[in-house]
Amino acid sequence: MTRNEPWILFDIGGVLEIVDDGPWQEELKNRWAARAAMSRAEYDQVIAAADLPRIDLVQGRAEEYWDGLAQALGFTPVQIAEVRAELWDAYCGEANTTLIEYARTLRGRAGVAILSNSADGAREEEERRYGLSSVFDPICYSHEIGANKPDPEAYAAALAAMGAEPADVFFVDDRPQQIDGAARMGIRGIVHRDNATTIAAVEDFLTAAIGS
Repeated sequence: MTRNEPWILFDIGGVLEIVDDGPWQEELKNRWAARAAMSRAEYDQVIAAADLPRIDLVQGRAEEYWDGLAQALGFTPVQIAEVRAELWDAYCGEANTTLIEYARTLRGRAGVAILSNSADGAREEEERRYGLSSVFDPICYSHEIGANKPDPEAYAAALAAMGAEPADVFFVDDRPQQIDGAARMGIRGIVHRDNATTIAAVEDFLTAAIGS
């Protein structure tokens, strides 16, 4: 794609994946606290004291994270394997097949890319489940670029990966603060609520881009 061609940039959780992008984290913490025979307050204190690595902003430290979590909670290897599986099942949710297939149809009309706040291991898990690389390129994960949305560095990294100017990009995310962060970088977008509205907004953007 050239710098003047349009790009559609997608978030994953709550957009390309159908998931309660937030409540599931609290539900898992409550479940793991109960499994460790701790109150939630005790769990939070133990995890804070464990000083686990920030796997949302770094890669290559996932095993250190999971080993540290197991030690902090007193989990056996079998239990921590169960915890990891629960995390990724909740994290990945279900594929929003309609939106993924719509994105596939955009190739040739626009570049299609991903910018996602993530955890180390997300690329492998989401690729195994949904084959996102067959549709989207580039795929920018926070743990690989070292910045989370809505930090400007996250959008800048995506723009660099796409080779695009902000005005050439339309961003789809389910969180208003992420859309606001993109807007501060000059990137237009929509807060995703349903597929039909998002698709219509993308089509409007592409129509305007082609006509300009």
